[in-house]
Amino acid sequence: MSRPLEGLQVVECASFVAGPTGGMTLAQLGASVIRIDPLGGGSDHLRWPVDRAGESFYWASLNKGKRSVAVDMRSDEGRELVVSLVAAAGVLVDNVVGRRWMSHEALTARRADLIHVRVQGYPDGRPAVDYTVNAEVGIPQITGTEETAAPVNHVLPAWDLVTGLSVSTAVLAALYSRASTGRGTFVELALSDVALAGVANLGWLSEAAERGTERPRHGNHVYGSFGVDFACSDGQRVMVVALTPGQWSALTSVTGTNEVFAALEQALSADLTEEAERYRLRDTIAAVLKPWFLARDSKTVSDELDAARVLWGRYQGMTDVVTAHRTGAHPVLADLTLQDGTSGITARSPIRFDGEHGDAGATPILGRETDEVLTEVLGLSDRELAGLHDRGVV
Repeated sequence: MSRPLEGLQVVECASFVAGPTGGMTLAQLGASVIRIDPLGGGSDHLRWPVDRAGESFYWASLNKGKRSVAVDMRSDEGRELVVSLVAAAGVLVDNVVGRRWMSHEALTARRADLIHVRVQGYPDGRPAVDYTVNAEVGIPQITGTEETAAPVNHVLPAWDLVTGLSVSTAVLAALYSRASTGRGTFVELALSDVALAGVANLGWLSEAAERGTERPRHGNHVYGSFGVDFACSDGQRVMVVALTPGQWSALTSVTGTNEVFAALEQALSADLTEEAERYRLRDTIAAVLKPWFLARDSKTVSDELDAARVLWGRYQGMTDVVTAHRTGAHPVLADLTLQDGTSGITARSPIRFDGEHGDAGATPILGRETDEVLTEVLGLSDRELAGLHDRGVV
């Protein structure tokens, strides 16, 4: 199927999560993304998770659908190839630090209307990763059980992923600007700024400023509303949430607790149709509901909650998601095969055009499209390519 960015050419010189996520997003929207790596692969080429032979599921999945060019960027010839590809494409995504030959000034000397999106750790250029900026914006201090004293890290690099999507947004905004003004744009996007913007926009910093103290930890309870996990009779656990009066009504109806909660409201002068009241009385509500879940196995709980249109989800492992994928349960997921023949699972774009996710994109192989790109984009001859190979430039 056709994609809206077909015809757009982008060069990506980035490692780890944020930059490659931005490039992958553009590629799945139809752009021709040329990923440039050093010979032998960059610092993320063998990053975990890996298969038994050490090939990276991570690198293969984040770079699928891109054309891979491997160049000796320590050589003058290699650097000239990279700069020429950037100038020809007119759009660059990178997280390069300290390379004067790839400074924005050096690149715009070759193409004045260049769109250049640079991912940073901090705005001043200092390095940072998701796990360090997440610690600095305070999230580990409000994560975990009430009894926990130490900070609790999460495993999802959420700020990296949000930054990657911000990269693709920045590219599209700059393209729109260039189409109307003819001018290029230099965009700097710091991971730390993305994290700060995230917690600020959720109102969490305002709350801390007003309180003068940290938000208390509540374990698996949803902050500011009612939501918590329950165990079923077979040991399976489910997460149940009631954000709205309608969801609260559905939950109390299916569990047969309407009268109990009506009496509780009268005794405590509370109105449980209000979200804040459900949050205030969360422990009491959970205690009332707990026996209903413990009296039923997870299949029965699932059927009854679905029938009542309760907002809920089951706890499951990633192996359960894999099993569901094998039955075709998740159309957004797709299979991929690593270079060594190992099978893996990746994803198509979550954006559906006319109901279709589109292809996930071909599994990348380091340097596979080097000759193709240099011929197509820069017009190099077979003889020139042979010379570059002989000299170890590509």
